Amino acid sequence: MSRKTLNISDELYDYILSVSLRESEVQQQLREATRELPVGGMQISPEQGQFMGLLVQLIGAVRTLEVGVFTGYSSLSVALALPDEGHVVACDVSEEWTSIGKRYWQEAGVAHKIDLRLGPALDTLDQLLQAGQEGTYDFAFIDADKTNYSHYYERILQLLRPGGVIAVDNVLWGGSVIEHDKQDEDTVAIRAFNQQVYQDDRVHLSLIPIGDGLTLLRKK
Repeated sequence: MSRKTLNISDELYDYILSVSLRESEVQQQLREATRELPVGGMQISPEQGQFMGLLVQLIGAVRTLEVGVFTGYSSLSVALALPDEGHVVACDVSEEWTSIGKRYWQEAGVAHKIDLRLGPALDTLDQLLQAGQEGTYDFAFIDADKTNYSHYYERILQLLRPGGVIAVDNVLWGGSVIEHDKQDEDTVAIRAFNQQVYQDDRVHLSLIPIGDGLTLLRKK
């Protein structure tokens, strides 16, 4: 037994993947293609994608949101876990990066589930609220510009149904959250967000040390 989460060596990480990762061929191809990019480190890990897919299935999600698509691995992971009538509203500002994902979404047969909205995510979320979609979404994933995490969260909380789940990435920010000399804008924003949700009695929460830290929030 252990009183805290284990440190994961490269060998132990490889073992975890070898006995648990059930990644489709298309997911693997997209992940490998993204890894070759100069900014490939922005991609979520495969076990995190699989974990989010399992979450989607556990809560019976049909309508989902994503803020921050990058090359579309997280969108693909969620879409594969959704029923055929499932739907992902995927928000991003980059046509360059999301165009990579589109090819793999099509190849995986889930492109019809993903509604890509190019433009500032806050505008898209406001449009959904104005369209009367408050309380109609089951699941959301936030993985975009850190300084807007708080704003994304507040809007998504309105769009989520009671019992719906929000997953928020990068909440440990490479360990910078505990380094007092790190006072850059992103680190400060993540610290503030972590405190905000910790004190928010509208949700249940758990911070899981998977990837770069993933906070799960369930709307009461």
